[in-house]
Amino acid sequence: MSLVTTGWLEKNLKNVKILDASWHMPTSKRNAHQEFLNNHIPGTQFFDLDKNSDAESSLPHMLPSKKKWQEIVSNFGINNNDIVVVYDNSDVISSCRSWYMFVYFGHDSKKTFVLDGGLKKWKLENRKTVNQLVTFGKTNYLVKENKNLVKNKIQINENISANNFQLIDARGKKRFDGLEDEPRVGLKSGHIQNSLNLPFSECINKSDHTFKSKQELLKIFQGTKILKQKNHVFTCGSGVTACILAMANKIVDDKNPVIYDGSWSEYGLK
Repeated sequence: MSLVTTGWLEKNLKNVKILDASWHMPTSKRNAHQEFLNNHIPGTQFFDLDKNSDAESSLPHMLPSKKKWQEIVSNFGINNNDIVVVYDNSDVISSCRSWYMFVYFGHDSKKTFVLDGGLKKWKLENRKTVNQLVTFGKTNYLVKENKNLVKNKIQINENISANNFQLIDARGKKRFDGLEDEPRVGLKSGHIQNSLNLPFSECINKSDHTFKSKQELLKIFQGTKILKQKNHVFTCGSGVTACILAMANKIVDDKNPVIYDGSWSEYGLK
């Protein structure tokens, strides 16, 4: 499983590298970096999802280049053999996007984890937080891309007729059905032909932001008519909440995360 508990992390704070990958929707008017500076789990560094994505792309949160990712992770002082734990304090469980990025760029999946429940659960349990910052010496991190874990628009369009994989959309039902405007300007409403809708929120316990159990997630997937025998590709608004479904899929069936990186930010352009 790619999740660790708050209890496990508290016991292993000195044995892992920890990143706060909190990201908030622009409409939330929250500042993830300032919240991190105010308090965070001891030993944590801040992972800026916007800055650590492809700055040259007009689309939000696209994967950076292999060279750029190597630089990013090296600057965090992370080695290839380090255990990496990512958490967030976000309503969109943005740590899953960072987890996906590490897996995509070849970090050992058995050493790449999301903190189940994130900072919300950590605080609910009155565990220690600090405002001191830490830094680690730069490393020479090596990257190995898993290019089979990402899909582009051409592949998405080809699949409409080929039906080689199931495309599953993590946005809310009203956005998926085209009954609600997109939060980003310049996007039409609706969804990709033949895609299924599974709002990411259905996979998360509201009380503490933990993932629902494997048995609960399996029922949710079955209720959405997601076929276990099919390959699954996940999409959303900008590639963030798609990774929540990818994590849920990992919990259910131990499948590697596959994401349509452009998501509706690309496909829904007017």
